[in-house]
Amino acid sequence: MAGKVIIEASAKHTATVIFFHGLGDTGHGWASSLAEIKPAFVKLVCPTAPTIPVTLNSGFRMPAWFDLKGLDLSAGEDTEGIQRAAASVHGLIEDEIKGGIPSNRIIIGGFSQGGALSLYSSLVTQHTLGGVVALSCWLPLRDSFPAKIVGNTETPILMCHGDSDPIVPHRWGEQSAALFKKFNKSVEFRTYRNLAHSSSDEEMRDVKAFIMRNLA
Repeated sequence: MAGKVIIEASAKHTATVIFFHGLGDTGHGWASSLAEIKPAFVKLVCPTAPTIPVTLNSGFRMPAWFDLKGLDLSAGEDTEGIQRAAASVHGLIEDEIKGGIPSNRIIIGGFSQGGALSLYSSLVTQHTLGGVVALSCWLPLRDSFPAKIVGNTETPILMCHGDSDPIVPHRWGEQSAALFKKFNKSVEFRTYRNLAHSSSDEEMRDVKAFIMRNLA
């Protein structure tokens, strides 16, 4: 991990949101917009991924949580990299627990590759989380579930996706949500009309409501 942006709670710190950016971005990319919607009692942590060669981009080095081999599910996945990134997520969760925040007062989330990492990480940690926010993303290593599930089968999951996304197709989000619902009934999948591979005010309002509902 290449550092992180931390925005401390402005009231007594009783909960934490950890949010993972998309490919080629940094923790700064989401910190300001999330800071605007977080409750006063929430600490916000926005880590920056390590800079690694990305196969999808001809081996060009950029911040990435794991390697992406292509924009097609048949391209194969970076199993070792995904598992290594999930271990980093678990380390951040454990840091908050050591600081006195119970795991059920921690929400993890992310956008695109960061959202994919959050979904995967939630299923392979024994810590029961307060929720997961997954924006414009998919569930990696989907064939390893449900066999590899360790926990969070009742944790609230908010999945959001634009129906005009040219990078991560809307159907990937739909298919991931449908699979997730087979082992977690607390999955909500929301579609945003004419939204491409980005966020919107409507989506951020839904994220804010989700955070308040599960951490208030």
